[in-house]
Order: sequence, then C-alpha cells, then structure tokens
Amino acid sequence: MNNWIRIGAWSMAIGVALGALAAHGLKPLLTEASMESFQTGVRYQIIHSLALIILGGMDLQHSRKVLVFRLMLIGMICFSGSIYLLSMKDIIGTTGITAIIGPITPLGGILLISSWVLLGLGIKDKTSDR
Repeated sequence: MNNWIRIGAWSMAIGVALGALAAHGLKPLLTEASMESFQTGVRYQIIHSLALIILGGMDLQHSRKVLVFRLMLIGMICFSGSIYLLSMKDIIGTTGITAIIGPITPLGGILLISSWVLLGLGIKDKTSDR
C-alpha cells in the first residue's frame, strides 16, 4: 500500500514540475491553445495523483483497490502524457505521430472514468450496515 502512496507522490511532484515548466519555460514556445491543453494535462495529473495517494490509504477490497489504482495510473499516463506530447509536438518534433498519439487521449479518459466508477461501486455505504 505504501508503494501506491509513493507512486502518487512522485506523480504529484512531476505534475507540479511540469506545471512550473509550462508557466515559465514553455509559455513563449507554445500557442495559447497548446498551453491550455498542456495545463489540462497537468491539472488531470495532479488531481489523479492526489487520488492515488488517498486511494493508498482507503479501506477497499484488495483486488478492487488494485484494479482502481491500475486503471487510474494507466489512464493518467495515457491522458496527460498524450496531451503533453500533442501540445509540444512542434517543439519536440512529434508532428509525424500525431495520428497515433491522438487516439490515446480519449482512451486515457475512458480509463480514468472507469476507475472512478469502479471506486464508486466499491465504497460501502456505512448507513446500510446498521
């Protein structure tokens, strides 16, 4: 369980660093639309990194917790990672693989949504135990 919190913390640190990079280093290099997209990737990474940290301390059935964690982590990497690559395609020279990277973003979003739905289904209602 501590590994999950550790992964979430490292992902949070990377998200904050990427946010700072965008605000200070990439701003003159990106179009306004690319900057907005990059910041969306950062925002989703930070939100889901925090969720991973919280998930690490939650009392859930182990197999469900593992599945939620994996879906969320892979979804975050696919969603935010593809947005980072697409936003910086002109800078890093990935314009040729945009057709490959583009479909990864919604796939990541679907994985994130699935992780939240699965988490919601796994939470026991404390009032129903009475």
